[in-house]
Amino acid sequence: PDVIIEAQFDDNDAEHGQDHLQDMLTDDIKKLSLDTGEKGKAAGVTGVHKAKQDDVPKVNDPRLLPDEFLQRTAKVVYILEKKHSRAATGFIKLLADRNSELFKRCAMFSPVDHRVPRVYVPLADCPPDFVTKPEAYSQMLFICRIVDWKEDSNFASGQLCKSLGQAGEIEPESEGILTEYGVDFSDFSPEVLECLPQNRPWAISPEELAKRRDLR
Repeated sequence: PDVIIEAQFDDNDAEHGQDHLQDMLTDDIKKLSLDTGEKGKAAGVTGVHKAKQDDVPKVNDPRLLPDEFLQRTAKVVYILEKKHSRAATGFIKLLADRNSELFKRCAMFSPVDHRVPRVYVPLADCPPDFVTKPEAYSQMLFICRIVDWKEDSNFASGQLCKSLGQAGEIEPESEGILTEYGVDFSDFSPEVLECLPQNRPWAISPEELAKRRDLR
């Protein structure tokens, strides 16, 4: 198995300096055996005893450590494609701090999906009487779209797109789910409707029905 050595620093380490750290690392490597065979054990111990000061990996330069002692790390450098629609269903409420400047400009949007961050939305996007009667909208579903999320902020910034209706009802809940996942549920265009049979009422003929498997 992979083994990770963690060097813990304290005031004593600082006093003894780098040489003390190298001795600690050498002692730790002596206690480890990555090969269960006797030959591997003997070679490992002998190799440690013969190691010189210059051969011991430097603590401050991970590139000199063997691969088995390293934990792979990485960072995101570029976003190729944004898979999420940046839209969320949730509720709006006033900010807790009524004396702040932000209270006069923004409201708080709380998504139903807890994987989505809470969002600051402009009060201009909210209903006109929201500030005076916030309780009237406590159970009203809204669609919000995230437009920005600064690195130094716990909350994203967004815009209210529309009011869906009362929470718990089929139509608002269904529209919210479809919008979040980017499903186009708009009406079909005239070009698409022209592909359908025009002689209505239209019914499947008995001959065609005989060739189909009935899954009703």
